[in-house]
Amino acid sequence: MTPSYGGLALEIVVPVYNEEAVLESSITRLAEYLTNEMPSTWKITIADNASTDRTPVIAARLSEHLPNVEYRRLDVKGRGYALRDAWTASEAKVLAYLDVDLSTDLAALPPLVAPLLSGHSDISIGTRLGQSSRVSRGPKREFISRSYNFLLRRTMHVQFSDAQCGFKAIRSDVARRLLPHIEDNGWFFDTELLIIAERSGLRIHEIPVDWVDDPDSRVNIKQTAMDDLRGMVRVAGSLFKGAIPVQAIYAELGRRPIVPVSRPSFFGQVLRFGLVGVASTLAFALLYLLLQGPIGAQEANFTALLLTAVGNTAANRRFTFGISGPGRLFTQQFQGFVVFLLAWALTSSSLLVLHTVHADAAPNIELLVLSTANVLATLMRFVLLRLWVFRNNRDHEDARLRLVGKVAASGRVL
Repeated sequence: MTPSYGGLALEIVVPVYNEEAVLESSITRLAEYLTNEMPSTWKITIADNASTDRTPVIAARLSEHLPNVEYRRLDVKGRGYALRDAWTASEAKVLAYLDVDLSTDLAALPPLVAPLLSGHSDISIGTRLGQSSRVSRGPKREFISRSYNFLLRRTMHVQFSDAQCGFKAIRSDVARRLLPHIEDNGWFFDTELLIIAERSGLRIHEIPVDWVDDPDSRVNIKQTAMDDLRGMVRVAGSLFKGAIPVQAIYAELGRRPIVPVSRPSFFGQVLRFGLVGVASTLAFALLYLLLQGPIGAQEANFTALLLTAVGNTAANRRFTFGISGPGRLFTQQFQGFVVFLLAWALTSSSLLVLHTVHADAAPNIELLVLSTANVLATLMRFVLLRLWVFRNNRDHEDARLRLVGKVAASGRVL
């Protein structure tokens, strides 16, 4: 596993923030393991992100007394900041990071980095959710972890199983290419890295790990979960808009054949449709309030629906149902317009009923009735978009090809 150029093979970054209680014992243990078990050249970097306890003093002392241990200090808090700073400055072939509590058994370290040192893979991660993984943690954290990773796989359509395990490694050339496109500098940093890497056709190697929960963990689970959800929405939007150049990254680093992004699952479609629907509903409400006074309620409803329908159809085509390219674009836009007309008829009927019952209804009451009608129209739109406009024709095409084959084999002409 030693690189042929004779340089530094592996740099392990340990991000720390106020870890005076465990820092010395963990770094000493890690250094001893690497000395005895790691055949390639290595270095440990303690990446301190704005600690306010005795962590800087302990880290500086360790760097002086232990060989191959370095200390870096940042005055800004955030694990992503610490990793970005250390990885950018590194000259190693492979970059890794471990949580300072060493919850993951270090015996998994050689198989983690071996595929990267050999050039077989681009990123390597430990997973606590593999069938052969052995994990000891409470039911609450187990449920949260599994729920988060399930949601991540369904909404972002990724294949890796455990985005949050603090036991990862990456080739330095891959890191240099991906880091400029990662916006998060907190706990979502490595999840964002993995999403971009997989979407760019890079190979992610997973190994099952033995993992013991740290009872002294100070991670704010609720806040971290909310930040992660916001991060998922942001990354999904960036991928949808093409702000992340996944094709260019693939052209430079990707491995052939690249697996095209398949149609999202039903659960993923529902969540993505909901995100598009929320954005469309907010845009509709804003447009309606702006137009209701100048042009009237019915006209404002029609105009707001028409303006949001085009964007809604385009967003659902690409983001919700995973369809790209010009194929059937005009047909699907026309069908989307038909769906729009049905939704408009439903919401307009609600206004007619309201004005029949209460002729002088205030604008806020009209908006409330229209919003309720829009919920029903949204359900109708999803069903029609999924089963009619953006239906999956793969099964029908396969059936048609099988029929053509049978007819040709029998010597008959269609």
